[in-house]
Amino acid sequence: MREVEVEIEVSRGAFVKRVDGGVDFVSPLPSPFNYGALPDTLADDGDRLDAVVLGPRLPAGARIHTTVRATVRFVDAGVTDDKLICSSAPLTESQRHTVVRFFRSYAWLKGWLNRFRGHQGPTRYLGIEEPPA
Repeated sequence: MREVEVEIEVSRGAFVKRVDGGVDFVSPLPSPFNYGALPDTLADDGDRLDAVVLGPRLPAGARIHTTVRATVRFVDAGVTDDKLICSSAPLTESQRHTVVRFFRSYAWLKGWLNRFRGHQGPTRYLGIEEPPA
């Protein structure tokens, strides 16, 4: 398992992603988990590598060390935008189901938002990958 540092941008239950003191994104769905990014990384979409942190609500701006348990494969407006799924313990079947359900719904809603904004390319949830035990 890979250990990472995650900076929380969206607390569990929140809608607004804040970066550098400003509003970066307003989600069409409340986040059922903490959402953040790995400091000092760069993903294909030009932003930091996204990470979901399962467990209790964490305050925005908190930095925690945690373990990567899975990766959600995601494409946003034609650009790879994978998300690391992190937790202090292995994923339960219920957590896995919640992550899959959320990102399927999120992809559909984000696809409509991208079309409204004139962004080209598909927006899709491609699956969840977990390393072998």
